[in-house]
Amino acid sequence: MTLGPVMLDLAGPALTAEERERLRHPLAGGVILFSRNYESPEQVAALSAEIHALREPRLLIAVDHEGGRVQRFREGFTRLPAARRFGELYDANPKRAKRLAQAAGWLMAAELRAVGVDFSFAPVLDLDRGLSTIIGDRAFHSMADAAADLASSYVLGMSEAGMAATGKHFPGHGGCVADSHLELPVDDRAYADIEAEDLIPFERLIGHGLAGIMPAHVLYPRVDAQPAGFSRFWLRKVLRGRLGFEGVIFSDDLSMEGAKGAGGVTERARLALEAGCDMVLVCNDPAAAGEVLEKLRAPDNPASPLRLVRMHGRPAPDRVQLATASAYRDTVQMMVNLA
Repeated sequence: MTLGPVMLDLAGPALTAEERERLRHPLAGGVILFSRNYESPEQVAALSAEIHALREPRLLIAVDHEGGRVQRFREGFTRLPAARRFGELYDANPKRAKRLAQAAGWLMAAELRAVGVDFSFAPVLDLDRGLSTIIGDRAFHSMADAAADLASSYVLGMSEAGMAATGKHFPGHGGCVADSHLELPVDDRAYADIEAEDLIPFERLIGHGLAGIMPAHVLYPRVDAQPAGFSRFWLRKVLRGRLGFEGVIFSDDLSMEGAKGAGGVTERARLALEAGCDMVLVCNDPAAAGEVLEKLRAPDNPASPLRLVRMHGRPAPDRVQLATASAYRDTVQMMVNLA
């Protein structure tokens, strides 16, 4: 059995019998964890082990764990600074900021790998234009080169800890005010303006071997009639073609309001996969998840399972081993001081 193209979520901190059956479905390929799935490091490590034991190749386990406002696991994990903190430091001392961003990427990934989580949907590659409240301090910087510098260092730290990175939200969510969780944002800029700035961090990290990318539920009407996550132009022509991206394309959550204009949930999943996504996320709606597993006829893309297995976390120390390492203790103190 290969990894399927659907990533699902869970209701609570332990698997139910129904969830075990769903995760064995051929279309299932991964699980995204939320705060409701977390009680302690020991509990989430046991949950990860149970999920991984369900099938072979083992299901991917992901989480949104950027730091700042977006960090699903809190108690028992280091509180990580928001990405903007590194941007503030970059303006005064770029070399120091890059060292600290690398350390933060390593620490985030090391703590997650120690409890069996394969990867975090990080880093954010959007530019902070002072418009988007949903992005805001999640972005490293307002300037493309600075954001690319800091994100590259952060990804290097993740890789050192055994974790693949996923950049988001392609081709850039920072140029519009609306929150795609609540409505469909519209960015009226021309392609040339987006290419000249917002695409730079994505292009730079793709050149460094970025493993995953998540497109935005944002409409760019002067470029294409479909939001980026459903757009063959953005995903096939620009991302795969012009930028030469060969990694995994993950949809953003298809249950978000910004995705609902594409039709019913099964139609959304089909359109996203046909546009070029390798895996679609269906979260916070068990009925919708069940419908997708029952009705989706996924397009045959033999490259997708091969891309997906590369997102598995590499072997890493467990929590006991990690806690005894002086480099870990020093990095934790570094982040505490930074925050």
